[in-house]
Amino acid sequence: MKKFISGLIIAFVVIVGIVVAGPFFVINEGEQAVVVQFGRVVNVVQNAGLHLKVPFIDQVVRYPRRIMTWDGEARSMPTREMQFIFVDVTARWRIINPELFYVSINTIDAGHLKLSEIIDSAVRTVVAENYLREMVRNSNHIIESNVAPADMLGLGDGLDAEIITAMIQPEGQHDPIARGRRELSDEVLYRARPIAHNQYGIEIIDVVTRQVRYTDELTQSVYARMIRERGQIAQAFRSEGEGRMASLLGRTEHERREILSAAYEQAETIRGAADAEAARIFAQAYMRNQGFFTFWRAIESYRVTMPRFNAMLSTDMEYFRFLFSPTN
Repeated sequence: MKKFISGLIIAFVVIVGIVVAGPFFVINEGEQAVVVQFGRVVNVVQNAGLHLKVPFIDQVVRYPRRIMTWDGEARSMPTREMQFIFVDVTARWRIINPELFYVSINTIDAGHLKLSEIIDSAVRTVVAENYLREMVRNSNHIIESNVAPADMLGLGDGLDAEIITAMIQPEGQHDPIARGRRELSDEVLYRARPIAHNQYGIEIIDVVTRQVRYTDELTQSVYARMIRERGQIAQAFRSEGEGRMASLLGRTEHERREILSAAYEQAETIRGAADAEAARIFAQAYMRNQGFFTFWRAIESYRVTMPRFNAMLSTDMEYFRFLFSPTN
C-alpha cells in the first residue's frame, strides 16, 4: 500500500512538473516560431494558436511575421564621375523563412546588421555605376518644360528676359537623366533581394532613397557653380545697363549739340542784326555831322591805343591830327 501511494505521489509530481514545464506554447497573431531541439530546428510554426512541444527539450524561438523597417546610416560613396555624396536609404522587410533565418542569422538585431551589409553593398555598387544627376533627380521635367532662365527669375517677357536668356552659358543648363533616383532604388532592390531571400530567409519589400546629401567639397562646388551662374546673370544686367547708359548718353550729347547749334544760330542772327543796326546808326550819325563823327571816332581810338604805345612816334602823322594840328 505504501509503495502504491509513493508511486501515485511520484506520478503526481511528474505530471505537475510536466505541466509547469509547459507542454504547450501559444503563437499570437503576427508571430511565427521555430522549435529547436539541441540546436536543431525540428518544427516551424506560422499559424496562430496553441501548439505542443516536448518539455525540457524543445526551445521555441519566436519571430515577428509583420513587415519591419530597416533604417540605414548616411554613408559617403563616389558616383561615376567620382563625386562623393552621402546616401541615406531605408527599406521594409520581413522574415519569410524562419528556419533559414534562425540557422543563418538567429536574432532580429543580427538581421538588421546583415541587411546593412547587403543593402549598403548594393547601394554603393549602383551609385558607383551612375552619374550624380541620376541620384538627385527623378525626371527630365526641368528640361522638357523649356523654362527659360528669365522665367525662373520672374522677369517675364521683354528685352531684359531676352538678354538674360542669351547670356546664360550652356554650363548652366541641366543634363538629361537616363534613369533617375526612383529607378536606381529599384535596382538596389533587384540586387539585394535575391541574396537576402536565398541566403537568410528575408524578403526585402522595397528600398527607398531617403536623402542624398552633398559632401562639404561637393557642396562648395555646387555653391561655386550657383555663384557663377548668378554672376552671369548679374553681368547680363550690368551689360544691359551699360548699353542703355551709352544709348542715353549718346542721345543726350546729340540733343546738347542740337541745342547749342540752334542757340549759336540764334545768337549769330541776333548779333548780325545788332551789327546791322549799329552800322545803320553810325551811318545816320555820320551823315548828320561828318566832322564831329570823325573827331569822335579818333578820340575813341586815342583812348584805346595811347596807353599801349611804348615807342616814340612823330606827331606829324595823320593819325594825331586832332591832338597837335593847330587848325583842329
